[in-house]
Amino acid sequence: MAAIPEALAELVSDMESISDRNERAELLIETADRFGDFRVPASIASKPYPEDHRVKACESDAYVWAVDRPDGTLDFYFDVLNPQGLSAMAMSTILAETLNGQPLDSVAAVNSEIVFKLFGKDLSMGKGAGLMGIISVVQTEAKKRLAAR
Repeated sequence: MAAIPEALAELVSDMESISDRNERAELLIETADRFGDFRVPASIASKPYPEDHRVKACESDAYVWAVDRPDGTLDFYFDVLNPQGLSAMAMSTILAETLNGQPLDSVAAVNSEIVFKLFGKDLSMGKGAGLMGIISVVQTEAKKRLAAR
C-alpha cells in the first residue's frame, strides 16, 4: 500500500503537535482563507451543481471535482455553499494543497481518520462525518482512475 503524500503527512504531524485548541483553530481559519484558490472554476462547473459531486454527509453543502492531468494525476476543486463552513473550506484547501498532482495510489491511501488529527479529537460527530466525506470523495476519484488503468 502506498504512503500518503509527504506534504500531507507533514501537515498532519504539525497539527498533531499543537495542543492549544485556539492556536489550532487559528491555523485552520488561515487555511480556510486560501479556499478561493481551489474553488471550482466556472469552466468546470456552475451552479446549480450536479448532485453526483455533492458530499452527502457534509452539513456545509460541499462539492468535489477531480480533473485529470496529462500525467495521470488529478487536480481537485471544491465548493462549499455554506459561507460559515470554515472547517469544510479548510479541509478542502488542505486536500488540494497536498494531493493535487500526487500519485493516485498515494491519494487513495489517505485515511479519513486524519480529520481528527488535523481538527482535534473534540470535533462534533456531524462535522467529523462531513469532513471525512470530503476525503472519501477524493479517495473514490483516485480509486476510479486506478481501476480504469
